[in-house]
Amino acid sequence: MAAAAVGGSTLVLAGCGNQGANVDRASALPPSTTEITRTDLVESKTVDGHWDFASRRAVKAAVDGTVTTAATAGKTVERGQALYSLNARPVVLLYGTTPVFRDMKLGDKGPDVRQLHQNLRALGYGRGLKATQEFDGATEAAVKSWQKDLGIIDPNGVVGQGDVVFQPEAVRVVSADAPLAERVGPDKPVLTVASPQPIILAGLDQSDQDLARTGTKVEVTLPEGTTVHGEVSKTIQPDATSDPGSGGTSGSSTQSGLKVEITLAESVQNAGAQGTASVRFIQESRQGVLTVPVEAIVALWEGGYGLQVVTGDQVRVVRVEPGMTADGRIEVTGPGLAEGMKVGVATT
Repeated sequence: MAAAAVGGSTLVLAGCGNQGANVDRASALPPSTTEITRTDLVESKTVDGHWDFASRRAVKAAVDGTVTTAATAGKTVERGQALYSLNARPVVLLYGTTPVFRDMKLGDKGPDVRQLHQNLRALGYGRGLKATQEFDGATEAAVKSWQKDLGIIDPNGVVGQGDVVFQPEAVRVVSADAPLAERVGPDKPVLTVASPQPIILAGLDQSDQDLARTGTKVEVTLPEGTTVHGEVSKTIQPDATSDPGSGGTSGSSTQSGLKVEITLAESVQNAGAQGTASVRFIQESRQGVLTVPVEAIVALWEGGYGLQVVTGDQVRVVRVEPGMTADGRIEVTGPGLAEGMKVGVATT
């Protein structure tokens, strides 16, 4: 026999003549043997990741004023709760996708009014309100009742631009950007908020474009050893302000790579305090396949690959089709192969 390097492994060249021919000489036995096993193969790449929260955005003041209270970092604010107060007047979170662009008052019509109706009803005000686009007398009465319960001294039935903030859902406060007693004007950030949903951010090399695709499955190992599942939900292209320390392979910079956002399939308690996580990207997987060590594959003189099947002191070479490789093992298919069969392992 001679040796040949194929696919990065040293393979022994063998002739099998007729398929399954026996070699009866004891001297022809391979130097060592192993068994064919049935197992799962997973080709993967593991990098460090860190916790964050999805969809960070700034909440900016709509009017001039002085910050008198603000939600603290880490707090989750829900519909009807105050994000902060300006001039001792609460700025309340309501749910919706249309931003505030005017004062809403009697006689106004539009999608912002419809959103207001929906929120008032959800908060228990104006149960008879219809989700229309018209700000009518019933709307004004419901707003006055709501303002009174908020502690507003002069409930006037008008929802000012600086009174509410529309967001699609509850938000988690990431940071208070304007300290108490600071004077703010329009478009001055007061808070940074994000979705309450925890995510993992991880860095990849530019060559890992396939792994960065939306939907790629991952396994996340938490610091205490628990493993949870997730998938890539977003790819963030690098820019000049990327943080080289926010994930990625050891010693690499995400400025020259990719950053991906990973959504977890299971809920995780105290996610914001979890620290660094180990993220395993699943490149390819095969379940319940027959496998052997890569070193067991032999290259045949006539082309293709085979296994030296050992039965007692007899050896027969069986042609096989090699498949996926992972962790030093390779998938094999071929006639008569079965779990537990002994096969030769070539020396390297």
